[in-house]
Amino acid sequence: MTDELYRVWVYLAASPLFALTSTLVAYQAGMWLYEKSGRQPLVNPVLIAVVTLVALLLATDTSYADYFDGAQFVHFMLGPATVALAVPLYRQLEALRGAYLATTVAILVGSLTAILSALGIAWALGGTFETLASLAPKSVTTPIAMALSDRLGGLASLTAVAVIVTGMVGAIAGGWLLDRARITDQRARGLAIGVAAHGIGTARAFQVNETAGAFAGLAMGLNALATTLFFAAALAFLG
Repeated sequence: MTDELYRVWVYLAASPLFALTSTLVAYQAGMWLYEKSGRQPLVNPVLIAVVTLVALLLATDTSYADYFDGAQFVHFMLGPATVALAVPLYRQLEALRGAYLATTVAILVGSLTAILSALGIAWALGGTFETLASLAPKSVTTPIAMALSDRLGGLASLTAVAVIVTGMVGAIAGGWLLDRARITDQRARGLAIGVAAHGIGTARAFQVNETAGAFAGLAMGLNALATTLFFAAALAFLG
């Protein structure tokens, strides 16, 4: 019986379905706990899924490369999911009208603040140039952040970790900070979360309010564009 179970495990571990199923089950478990907690921000489903999957990979001695081979379908779906954010934004066009200038200024200032704050803190703590380059794009979505980091001479792997941690912190603490600042306009809250915490924060914003989620999605996309332009200008100036 033990031999049979071992053979089944070897087959499943080598199958792409194992990684994909593990990812979906881990996230669903996170969502279940999130709902059971009364949607407490500390019980973030993405955080729970990440911790669960890391523990599973360590327990089964599975490399990330092997895991990603099976779970890359989820990664592929990030593209269509991001494009789909245009649907709720379209529903909020009335809310966007008359706020174009304020939205543009907020995203540009937020993008620049995210970059400079990361650079300033890392520099003050004695970070190397490689570390600074890795942390600077921490507030944009992972694929763009990793590409920018690589172009600047940073470590893409460190950037990926920084992006995920930034998104987690924004999703967990963003709402609390905005409450303390007495910011109640859902458009402003969404823009702040989207600029600071990219996709993970945007997912959290959608769970709280559709208007906030739509504006977070807009901010996430435009922040990626603004950050890319800032980095392009910096490279042109330095080069």
